[in-house]
Amino acid sequence: SSSPRRLNANYGRFVGIMKLLLPTVAIILIILVFAWPQLSDQDGRFSLAPVAISPEDSENFRMLNARYTGVDRKSRPYAVTANSADQSSTDARLVKLNTPQADILLSNQSWIAITAEDGTYDRQAQILELVGNVNLFHDSGYEFHTKSAILDLMAGDAIGQEHFSGQGPFGRLSADGFRIHNQGERIELVGQSKIIMYPNSSSN
Repeated sequence: SSSPRRLNANYGRFVGIMKLLLPTVAIILIILVFAWPQLSDQDGRFSLAPVAISPEDSENFRMLNARYTGVDRKSRPYAVTANSADQSSTDARLVKLNTPQADILLSNQSWIAITAEDGTYDRQAQILELVGNVNLFHDSGYEFHTKSAILDLMAGDAIGQEHFSGQGPFGRLSADGFRIHNQGERIELVGQSKIIMYPNSSSN
């Protein structure tokens, strides 16, 4: 009948295809067996080898969670911290700070904290320049706000030449600028100034 002949023909074609296919698969498997260790080594070298970048090739050095500490002329400690610090080299004098904060311990053991959006710290002169939403907080409840300020951390002085406002237990004040000497022993308001004293304030 025709069915056995059809089956024999299909079987013959299957055998012919397998005769061609099996040697090809075998050759591919042999190549993979010999090539696989080399491919694995190449992958390892790619994933594990570090990339060396010299200081000359990098634009700057960045340190996360930066912290600088020191003492002023009267041995009062201070700390300058920032989310990140950028400098041109490891021993660069100037450091650019992102969201800096200066914490200063006063002689009477109280403290002040000064924050800003950006800043530049001169590590040699111990001068901190702050720009953008500069806020000063004193632990007794005073707070002051301005747009920029320069802090001489060694001398304990600060100066601001933009609008300055603040409030505390004494009342409220505002001015065109300010000068603070020796960590607050003397405060000068610059330009047009306004002070509102609260009744029964203990401040003089």
